[in-house]
Amino acid sequence: MSGLLVGAVFGAVFVFVNARSPLGDVVVTVLRVLAGLAVAAVLALWFTGVRRPAAAVSGETAAASGGAAASGGTARTMFGRGYLIVVAVEVLALFGGLRLLAALGAPTEVNVAWVAIIVGVHFVALAPVWKDWTIAVPGVALTLLGIAGFLMAWAGSLPWVPIVSGVASGAVLLAGSLTAGLRLARP
Repeated sequence: MSGLLVGAVFGAVFVFVNARSPLGDVVVTVLRVLAGLAVAAVLALWFTGVRRPAAAVSGETAAASGGAAASGGTARTMFGRGYLIVVAVEVLALFGGLRLLAALGAPTEVNVAWVAIIVGVHFVALAPVWKDWTIAVPGVALTLLGIAGFLMAWAGSLPWVPIVSGVASGAVLLAGSLTAGLRLARP
């Protein structure tokens, strides 16, 4: 269940940081309010799920609670060696890539595209580690939104890169967290 909170918070951060011009002020405000409400809903679902007996949660799908923990695995197997390797590679690729983009003189707007790609690939890489292929779905979506951001920058639509690679990626993470949380909250 804690993975849902992490996904929702990062999704909201994507929205809060990247919802800006060329979107109008009203649209920006609405997007940020919706992101905040989504995080609040996931938090409420989290509290509902936490109060359920462990036996009731253990039979739920792995996707609903973030992988191995829901399918009878333990936190040790969920956050074991495979997880640590994926996260270590993710951190190196994320910060190394951002430094490389800066060294190449890339516009700062593409940084969020790079972040979306790396976060997306991290979900895809965790799918076999956690034996939960449903987490590859948001992973592929984020990766494609990141690639779209780079293509948009190349095509001259730089102001829209944070909207597509940032706000849309946040929406994917929030929607995924809400969907999984709703599945877990079912009696």
